[in-house]
Amino acid sequence: MVTNYEGENIEFKEELALLPIRDLVIYPFMILPLFVGREASIKAIDHAINHSDRLILLSSQKDIVAEHPAPEEIYELGTVAMIMRMRKLPDGRIKILVQGLSKARITSFEQQSPFYVTKVEKVEDVIADNANIATTALMRTIKEQLEKVIQLGKVLSPDILMVLEDITDPSRLADLIASNLNLHVSEAQTILETLDPVDRLHAINDILNRELEILMMQQKMKNNTSSESTNQRDVFLKEQIKAIKSELGDGQSQEQDEFAEFKRRIDEAGMPEDVLKETMKQFTRLEKMHPDSSEASIMRNYIEWMCDLPWNKKSQEHIDLNAALDILDEDHFELTKIKERILEHLAVRQLKGDDMKGPILCFQGPPGVGKTSLGKSIARATGREFVRISLGGVKDEAEIRGHRRTYVGAMPGRFIQAMKQAKTNNPVVLLDEIDKLSGDYKGDPSAALLEVLDPEQNVEFRDHYLNVPFDLSNCMFIATSNMLENIPGPLRDRMEVINLSGYTREEKVEISKRYIIPKQMDENGINDEHVVFTDEGVESVIEHYTSEAGLRNLERRIGTLCRKVAMRIAKGEMAKTHIVKDTVVKYLGPPIFVKEDHKEDDEVGVSTGLAWTSHGGEVLYIETTKMKGQGLTLTGQLGDVMKESAKTAINYIRSRALYMGIDEDIFENHEFHVHLPAGATPKDGPSAGITLATALVSNCTGVPVSRDVAMTGEITLTGKVLPIGGLKEKALAALRMGISTVVIPWGNKKDLVDIPENLREKINFVPVKTIDEVLDIALVGWHEYKKEIHQKTEKKHQEKTMASEAA
Repeated sequence: MVTNYEGENIEFKEELALLPIRDLVIYPFMILPLFVGREASIKAIDHAINHSDRLILLSSQKDIVAEHPAPEEIYELGTVAMIMRMRKLPDGRIKILVQGLSKARITSFEQQSPFYVTKVEKVEDVIADNANIATTALMRTIKEQLEKVIQLGKVLSPDILMVLEDITDPSRLADLIASNLNLHVSEAQTILETLDPVDRLHAINDILNRELEILMMQQKMKNNTSSESTNQRDVFLKEQIKAIKSELGDGQSQEQDEFAEFKRRIDEAGMPEDVLKETMKQFTRLEKMHPDSSEASIMRNYIEWMCDLPWNKKSQEHIDLNAALDILDEDHFELTKIKERILEHLAVRQLKGDDMKGPILCFQGPPGVGKTSLGKSIARATGREFVRISLGGVKDEAEIRGHRRTYVGAMPGRFIQAMKQAKTNNPVVLLDEIDKLSGDYKGDPSAALLEVLDPEQNVEFRDHYLNVPFDLSNCMFIATSNMLENIPGPLRDRMEVINLSGYTREEKVEISKRYIIPKQMDENGINDEHVVFTDEGVESVIEHYTSEAGLRNLERRIGTLCRKVAMRIAKGEMAKTHIVKDTVVKYLGPPIFVKEDHKEDDEVGVSTGLAWTSHGGEVLYIETTKMKGQGLTLTGQLGDVMKESAKTAINYIRSRALYMGIDEDIFENHEFHVHLPAGATPKDGPSAGITLATALVSNCTGVPVSRDVAMTGEITLTGKVLPIGGLKEKALAALRMGISTVVIPWGNKKDLVDIPENLREKINFVPVKTIDEVLDIALVGWHEYKKEIHQKTEKKHQEKTMASEAA
């Protein structure tokens, strides 16, 4: 029989559910709460409540980390306890209030799953002689020692002294003090297993004496700190650490092991002399700090960063031009100029060695043309590591230079993080979307990039977090951009810009066959036995389901076709699918882009222009009309530059009205409305000048504009045509729309070299110097109209002459 806290007699059970507990030893007569979260433990509690009169065996596990301790990992001697209260918590755990009743020893494990059920025998303490003088003296000594321990700062409840005054039983006294000293599990278990109360009191007395010595040493150190030298303080600190470790049962100093590991890593990092000096300075400070202080944590992170950076680690470059060209050809189709520039860099590197400064290339072009993937291929061709730094949306200068260590959560900037990721100091670093940088009140990151991308400055790039120079000159920087105009001038000046234009239809077909189709077939689990892509089918996808300079939508459409084929195979239809024009329409639906929908006939007042956007070239239709009124109305979200081009065009026409046979009164009595469709899309730039002028002349004269002619060029007030940019992208847009003639400024003749020969064969490029030449080409029947105007002018002139002679 055992007695609970309410004085009730409870029959002792021989078979009880076992609850293993961590980092704690329960003594008889203790009342304390326990939080239970393990599934087996929760089931053991349910069993105890429902089948064992709320009795359960509590025994400590030897390894507190073990989630599912084996029988041999649980101490044999434990405490039978009663579950007084139980409450389920929202996080799934259970909180119970238990009272220790009696010691018990596990004789066997009757059940191990889903929870332990043990056969136990009750263990009784040896009966002590409470009237023995030696025992009484020992109990008084222990109470006095405990009082001194509390006075010297040991965190114990002062109320415990009042409770001890009323206790005369040596066993109760030993258990109560042991339960309040927060002893290590092994030491607390030893006291529990000591059945002689007097022996337990002696063990408690030894523990209190040891604790008292430690506390007195701490007090002595506090009193003598101001007068002791630094070396003496170090001795006291080390002695204190040893005493604490001895109390916890851990003879080895983890801090010393950590410092030794840091020292080894610092020696192996290969830091420059000035960097090593700063690191050792911070390491010495760390050794003197309390390991749990916040500053020590900051210092530890700093030293780890210094050890992890590749101060002298480089990738072994492969300087083999033929092998590099094979890799570039394997990964990318065409891009001849870019491949040639990369091979030039490798050739110079081979001749000059490590003295060569890393180049900064900037790949500029519309989305989907392979700018980012080209950076990976360059890294593979040169044998360097590859890291990508996304700059899109970066507004804080600290993202580039890092945060100073005084800030909470400080980290190095993105470039130092990239060096750690690469583990070498000469990787290929891709600065993706460099034109998407933007500044705010925290600083301008584009200005911070000036030091990074300047070969004369990045030798000693200084990150705010490291506060020591790091050599970035060995890196090969590659930037990507959609809009070159969005990059600040000083930053753009530090880069070598290489333009990547869009692809022609033939190039897209070839790229699809070499790269896109095999990739999509592999991703969708099909092969050549299931599907055959014909050139006709691929061309149909390109012409009627995509309208882009790059390849992303094309890849999506081909992926859709592959998924349709995969679905057929999954349904058991094993016949091979041939992707032809009809198959494409069946799987992708009606064509999205149809050339005939854009312009079927030659129209008056409607001209075809060519525009360049960040997504490539676009065909731009300009519509004009006139009505009663006066002035000029412009719609279609036009920018200031395009509005000025429209005003320049109409004023030029007014100045040449007589030559063009236009009644000057038309401008006084009519309002001209110019509209550019896709009104939700902003448009700007001067290159639509001659297109605006052509549409207005057609509207004023009634002469239609040829639907097969597209044009681009800036107009001046005197009628001259000035050069523009993005000629290749605009030519590709015209080709996509089936336009055969493109009027370009005379100053852009030199840019025709950059246009592939097969594209020049399909489009007739007509260079012009003045707007008169544009009208001769673009307006249908313009020559006959001018001849008629000339005849009318001659007739009027003759009539005036005859009238003058008659007078």
